Amino acid sequence: MAAFSRSALAVTIVGFLPPEDPRVRGTVAAIEKRLLHGGFVQRYETQSGVDGLPPGEGAFLPCSFWLADNYVLQGRREEATALFDRLTGLCNDVGLLSEEYDPRSKRLVGNFPQAFSHVSLINTALNLTRAEGPAHDRQNQ
Repeated sequence: MAAFSRSALAVTIVGFLPPEDPRVRGTVAAIEKRLLHGGFVQRYETQSGVDGLPPGEGAFLPCSFWLADNYVLQGRREEATALFDRLTGLCNDVGLLSEEYDPRSKRLVGNFPQAFSHVSLINTALNLTRAEGPAHDRQNQ
């Protein structure tokens, strides 16, 4: 399960499979069921401690943005916008994000600032604001 959310959410964003593919829809549903906690996507299931860390790692912000991108591609704009707004609401006073967010303690955790989170934020913003954002462009190549 360690690579489940990281790679699976990127499948449509990079144009490997179309967003309407039943496998993609099933993957998004499984991620919503198993990895979406407190409104944010975990990088992987952490309860088992398979990574050598204690259970309970924070939600991985890039994966949460990738879920919003998948929502856009699947025509679920309202859900994408709500998730995007929740994510951008986490930015600190100068607009920076960390790698992870802990919904229980309501604080940014992990590497800070994290460029990967900011690149994901920019891509999702473009996907939401342009009629055909970068993820849609890649779908049509």
